[in-house]
Amino acid sequence: MIEKFTSLHHPLAVDGGLGRIAQQEDYAAHVEEMMRQVLLTNPGERVNRPDFGCGLRRMVFAPASEASASLLQVTILQAMKKWLGPVIEVDEVRVNADNEKFVVVLAYRLTVRRERRYLNVEVAL
Repeated sequence: MIEKFTSLHHPLAVDGGLGRIAQQEDYAAHVEEMMRQVLLTNPGERVNRPDFGCGLRRMVFAPASEASASLLQVTILQAMKKWLGPVIEVDEVRVNADNEKFVVVLAYRLTVRRERRYLNVEVAL
């Protein structure tokens, strides 16, 4: 039996119809929001957690090469294990350097529900 889940929506927003802070009631969507936070936060951006994130956006200044893609792949895998290890099991991380962008594909499982899911993120250079 799956219990009801509620958390704050990210990014933080106001639910106009209810006049309160928006809630996220879909667990899978909440996990995806957390994954995007890890991916798009550069280490050093958070005052109380200076090592949080993996620095995907920093790669905007790196050459779009296979070497950069391989480095990014390892960095993403380590960050996901460190910050979301109890929540997800990462099955695969693929990073492709495609002209002027990095395309990241994450295959993962929700630990609680054992659902296999995918997250696709593109970062333009």
